[in-house]
Amino acid sequence: MYFICSCLSEYPRQESGETHVCRTLKGKVMQRICLILLPILAVAVASTDAGAQPWPSRPIRAIVPFTAGSGTDVTARVILDQLSSDLGQPIVVENRVGAGGTIGTATAAKADPDGYTILVQSSALTIAPSIYQSLTYDTARDLAAVAPLGISPNVLIISPSRGIKTVHELVAAAKAKPGSFTFASAGVGTNTHLSAERFRLRAGFEAVHVAFKGGPEAITEVMAGRVDFSFLPIGIVLSHIREGKLTALAVNGPKRASALADVSTTLEAGFTDSDYPIWWAIFVPAKTPRDVVDKLHRETLKARQAHKVQEKLATMGVDPLVLTPAELDAHVKKELSMNAALVKATGVKAN
Repeated sequence: MYFICSCLSEYPRQESGETHVCRTLKGKVMQRICLILLPILAVAVASTDAGAQPWPSRPIRAIVPFTAGSGTDVTARVILDQLSSDLGQPIVVENRVGAGGTIGTATAAKADPDGYTILVQSSALTIAPSIYQSLTYDTARDLAAVAPLGISPNVLIISPSRGIKTVHELVAAAKAKPGSFTFASAGVGTNTHLSAERFRLRAGFEAVHVAFKGGPEAITEVMAGRVDFSFLPIGIVLSHIREGKLTALAVNGPKRASALADVSTTLEAGFTDSDYPIWWAIFVPAKTPRDVVDKLHRETLKARQAHKVQEKLATMGVDPLVLTPAELDAHVKKELSMNAALVKATGVKAN
């Protein structure tokens, strides 16, 4: 930039009757080149200055690859609302649903790695690669972990009209009529799907999977008795349980959920290795600048620790999960391996 300007400043000018040319480049051709490059370089410099603004300097898009009202969506909005306030920028939630969360995840993985597109995913992220053979992204390579939002067991629910009051009664009824029971999920390859698959495998019975676009649709069908049971996040079914519209038979975490303290775990009921809690976390495109990732990590933890956020998540049965970006990355890789084995054992396939 300085060189071009220097040349221009020394292009044909009158001094003592002589016309002087640029000391380093001669002729009108170079003058034209200088005149063309100058505005281009000026724009480039302006863009660099704009890019140097502290992150975030404009609204952030948060992609949630599941339906509005799903466990991932509800958990995300509670924390993102506080995060937006802390960062001083709007965070616009975009629900891009379909294919077990892979459509929205692909969109996020391919977004510009500038910190202005984030992905809020569940542990379904670590299931999809074993089910969908034609993913347009690589989970471990194309996404960078930022921060976990929380962890929660799913709750095994059934309609009170079925007259089943315990998890053992459900298993006995399913075994009495092999293959006649159905279970609902928030989509093929979601944690809600594999939760039921893992449980039925450990309990030793067959059941037919019925996939829906999200958790709310699954709730409706189970509540109406058109589908027999489901494993869904506590936060989206708790009010229905308290109102007596759904019966909670068990939770599939390693310990009881504080929001359903009187409901036993599937482990307590005697079904070993049936625990399969769901977690939620923020990810960004892999090449997002490290300083942006680190700041987003710190700010997310800060938002998660806000008193009103803690209270809200507690009522939803979502417990804290504290991991560094590196630890979360390692956790994802571990679950990718675990779920590959589970998918193989259960024969789960994409529709």
